[in-house]
Amino acid sequence: MKKRTITLIAALFTLVLAKSQVAIGKQSVSNSSVSLEFANTENRGMILPYVEDKSGITENGTIIFDTTDNKVKYLKDNNWFDLSVDTTGTVDLSIQTPKTENTNAKTIIGNDGATNTTNGILVLSDVNKAMILPKMASPHLNIINPSPGMMAYDTVAHQLAIFNGTVWSFWKP
Repeated sequence: MKKRTITLIAALFTLVLAKSQVAIGKQSVSNSSVSLEFANTENRGMILPYVEDKSGITENGTIIFDTTDNKVKYLKDNNWFDLSVDTTGTVDLSIQTPKTENTNAKTIIGNDGATNTTNGILVLSDVNKAMILPKMASPHLNIINPSPGMMAYDTVAHQLAIFNGTVWSFWKP
């Protein structure tokens, strides 16, 4: 009986670690090419991490809200690119600044979640899956109280919407 219980616990633990797809606000992802997907039933966006010092970030593909100039940025070829465009962004760091960072805090979604060593707070590690941002009609009109660093996909204009704390910026491929 003891052996069976230990085997069952080990199997459940393995299943939890092996989870390679996550849906937030819904029961399941829309297809097998998705690592992380948000429900499109509410007017909410995804808030990026507020970073006060990006000098130690080296993982290309990283997206952050840079508090030194209040802009959403992504790292490509070891260079930071501005997604906010506007220079009037603001953020209130009073809740974050006095806290001590837990440098081990990390969530990995992907088949190698138990062994992946990529730095980041949320790492999507699958090489053949993508993240689908929260989708909504006109986020600049329908998100009542957006937070700096918020991102969403605008289903009306078919573009990425990014809030810098003051204004929305829009990107279309």
